[in-house]
Amino acid sequence: MLRPIQFAWESCLAPMLQRPKRLQMAALCHRGEGDKKEYLLVTSRDTARWIIPKGWPIRGLKSSETALREAWEEAGVKNSPVTSAPIGTYTYQKKRANGFEVPVETLVYSVEVNDLAHDFPEAHERERKWVSADTAAELVNETQLKSIFRQQQAARQQCMSG
Repeated sequence: MLRPIQFAWESCLAPMLQRPKRLQMAALCHRGEGDKKEYLLVTSRDTARWIIPKGWPIRGLKSSETALREAWEEAGVKNSPVTSAPIGTYTYQKKRANGFEVPVETLVYSVEVNDLAHDFPEAHERERKWVSADTAAELVNETQLKSIFRQQQAARQQCMSG
């Protein structure tokens, strides 16, 4: 008796009650090369956690352009190229104002920082910090984002040894 109920829950009811993932775009901002390569982290506005710049889609902009816009607004990145395709993705639970959490899938684009402004739209709301890939992986909370930083570190080490 219990098995049919469990099957009905797992195959029909539970999937219907799950909210679909929302989509955001993020910028993995970096500068330097080899041992000197660093990544730019910013604090979130609500909890002051270390994150990478990210935001919701912007009508009229490609996903990569949205990531670059978020890098400008949240970190002051300007005059910098962005990859046209994502270099990775990560998911996290976004806490809404009403207290509910929404699953979010985040497309991550690589941004090679050429210029950083001191005055930018969210300068008074965020801190920013340049760190190594290893340190970034320690500072961010999202497991899959940690993995992206670790992959960056592994790729750097592979380039230096080969």
